[in-house]
Amino acid sequence: MPAYAIAHLKDAAPHPEIAEYIERIPATFEPYGGRFLVHVTPHEVKEGSWPGAVVVIGFPGIDEARGWWDSPAYQEIAPLRARHIEGDIILVEGVPAGYDPRATAKVMREALAAER
Repeated sequence: MPAYAIAHLKDAAPHPEIAEYIERIPATFEPYGGRFLVHVTPHEVKEGSWPGAVVVIGFPGIDEARGWWDSPAYQEIAPLRARHIEGDIILVEGVPAGYDPRATAKVMREALAAER
């Protein structure tokens, strides 16, 4: 099942360390099958607020995403970003092919009915 590293990064002033981070990051996730799906592209806010930028890196699975995050190669460059850009970063597993949310709704309805 695919997995994703998703970052909501707050706006930051350009800095040489951020440029270095951007140059070096692909080499840290490519060995884990990772690739950019979204990288600081324009976004439309439809509800709420979302200041800053979005980054999404796709991986073949959650083990690969965790392996990348915990890797010495990534941990070596992470401070280059962290010193200059605040944000929230999560790793999340995707849904399997053929996922049908109606099955989730059915389980929820059954649980609600059992509470009565």
